[in-house]
Amino acid sequence: MGSRSRNLLCKSSSSTLLFLSPSSTSAQLRFNSFTPSKRRSMATQPSSSASSLTANDTASPSPSPSPSSAIDFLSLCHRLKTTKRAGWVKRDIKGPESISDHMYRMGLMALIAPDIPGIDRDKCIKMAIVHDIAEAIVGDITPSDGVPKAEKSRKEREALEHMCKLLGAESRAKEMSELWNEYEENSTPEAKIVKDFDKVEMILQALEYEK
Repeated sequence: MGSRSRNLLCKSSSSTLLFLSPSSTSAQLRFNSFTPSKRRSMATQPSSSASSLTANDTASPSPSPSPSSAIDFLSLCHRLKTTKRAGWVKRDIKGPESISDHMYRMGLMALIAPDIPGIDRDKCIKMAIVHDIAEAIVGDITPSDGVPKAEKSRKEREALEHMCKLLGAESRAKEMSELWNEYEENSTPEAKIVKDFDKVEMILQALEYEK
């Protein structure tokens, strides 16, 4: 990475964290430098699905997975903690981050990011948590593996469907599937922002390994 990486992501002398600006494809939304004491959280905007709920819908709590199905699901997700990110492994990095390490820091990025009008912060946090969840089954497939993009997507989609079935016909499983598909298809402003977080996290990790 070297000096080029440092130009992409840095910390100013005033301890103001600077995020990379999302690309123009992110609906030209840009992150500004911010001081945590001044901007503590991103404004939570109601999603389109939430705004369409009826009074009866809002009055009824969403069903949760049964204890047994939740345990089965979480046991499978344990693999995310033990599976190392393949890109760093192939570069012989000592103690490389796991998939869950990567997802967790992306979740924190969404949590502390500055306000962006029209963006659902909670949705970004959830999407960051689930965007690589299928890798609990298929592993971290990288471009150097020679797997066509369409085949990679198919494998991951099948893995996600299996994981959702572990939770049964629950609203949580449906929500997780919808979030994953939005990210995969890059179909919403939140998905575009979380994809930017994915790039930022990789640069942060590279800088830490360089040090």
